Amino acid sequence: MSNAKRGPALCLAGVLVVGGAAGAAQAADVAADYPKRSVRFIIPFVPGAGTDVTTRTIARKLTETHGQQFIADNRAGAAGAIGAEITARANPDGYTLCLISSGHTVLAATNDKVPYDLVRDLHAVSQVSTLFYVLAVHPSFPAKTVKELIAFAKASPGRVNQGSSGTGALQHFAGEMLAHQAGVRFTHVPYKGGAASLAAVMSGEVEMSFTTLLSARPHMASGKIRVLGITAGKRSPAIPDIPTIAEAGVPGFEANQWYGVVTSSQVPMPIVNRLAGMLKAAVHAPDVVERLTADGSTPLTSTPPQFKAHIVSEIAKWRRLVKEAGLKMN
Repeated sequence: MSNAKRGPALCLAGVLVVGGAAGAAQAADVAADYPKRSVRFIIPFVPGAGTDVTTRTIARKLTETHGQQFIADNRAGAAGAIGAEITARANPDGYTLCLISSGHTVLAATNDKVPYDLVRDLHAVSQVSTLFYVLAVHPSFPAKTVKELIAFAKASPGRVNQGSSGTGALQHFAGEMLAHQAGVRFTHVPYKGGAASLAAVMSGEVEMSFTTLLSARPHMASGKIRVLGITAGKRSPAIPDIPTIAEAGVPGFEANQWYGVVTSSQVPMPIVNRLAGMLKAAVHAPDVVERLTADGSTPLTSTPPQFKAHIVSEIAKWRRLVKEAGLKMN
């Protein structure tokens, strides 16, 4: 082909390259000025939950550091799906964020009717913490250790009722994982939230439930619940006398909750990276670390690619459990 014939194509390619470079430069400039106004920080669960406390703690630090309001906004419902969907459909400018939990990956693994795709429609920005659950039982329950709980469940299949914050929630799946690994069966009783599930344990309506240390601690002190173990891989400095479930009778068991920040998948990467850096500084600030640690959380941040990979691996893990344990999701 002659040079004359190739000319228009080369010119068009040049325009595209220049246009792409200009767009990238513009996105970088916008990211450098971010945030220029208030930011909506969605909490997809009820006030007082672990996501609520974590979001508000981080939002206060971001507001203090960057001079713009990061406004916590509770949008609970559908096991966290409502808040995540609002974020996925929001104007993709980085001014709508959402704190998701590991429960969102359970939902993605078990419910094909969720109105968004957790990986495709949302940008993973950064994980912000990991935390364990405690396994709580009513004080009158005869099992005083995890081994005794397993023995009781084996002797009376289905007799142990396990409360949770809802079908498909991580609290539910922590129990399913425990039952699967221990070779027993619990009867799942879903409630509308973790607080209701814990209240059911305290009233004796159900025998056991997984809950956060933040929720459990006051009732541990008052004797309204007994804690048999924690879901972490190793003991926590926050409650060093409580064994892990793995060491207490179910080797290899670990089912940790985690929280992380997402935004619309169409938000430009320079803004996503800017947000990740802001979150890293906020989460590791000494006062934020102190607040999160007191609730049994471990501050933990990541890059956007690392957090995306973590989300993908978590979805695969829960899908595997559903298949291996033959779970039927209603």
